[in-house]
Amino acid sequence: MGDEYGGAEDPDQQGTVAKVRDFNKFKEIIKYLRVMSRATATDKHLLVVGLKQMGSHVVVTGDGINDVAALHKADVGLAMGTGCSAAKEAADLILTDDDFEASLRAVMWGRNIYHNVSRFLQFQVTVNISAILTVFIGVCFFTESPLSAVQLLWINLIMDTFAAFALATEPPLPSVIKG
Repeated sequence: MGDEYGGAEDPDQQGTVAKVRDFNKFKEIIKYLRVMSRATATDKHLLVVGLKQMGSHVVVTGDGINDVAALHKADVGLAMGTGCSAAKEAADLILTDDDFEASLRAVMWGRNIYHNVSRFLQFQVTVNISAILTVFIGVCFFTESPLSAVQLLWINLIMDTFAAFALATEPPLPSVIKG
């Protein structure tokens, strides 16, 4: 990604850069870039810095000494378990299994858990607001609650249990990896 792709402003001895020199050129090139391999440490670090300048969240995988700067600068650095110790120290996570399919499955399950917790909370808010409105309207119009405290507890217990079971057993769909 040298000068023809935006270049770096004054890389230091370790290949780290502060920011992309020609940011417009970088943005034009980055549209077409999907995978970067066999690159220098400066190029890897420049890619991470440029993507972060654009406001992107960046994840870097690496296993060698040349990946250390990019692993450290990225939002999430993933080091391979068979890699060098410097890369493992710079990374946020160390993958003991160097199989990318296993990593993809882990990301899918993590996102699935996040989506399920979000859906569970949305369901709980809906149920609880409905119960509060029922009690409030009952108190306003009939001067007493249509539901007793024990009934409200049973409703809450049943709704919590069934929602938790339904969402906990839902497997991830391949579409969760897209965003």
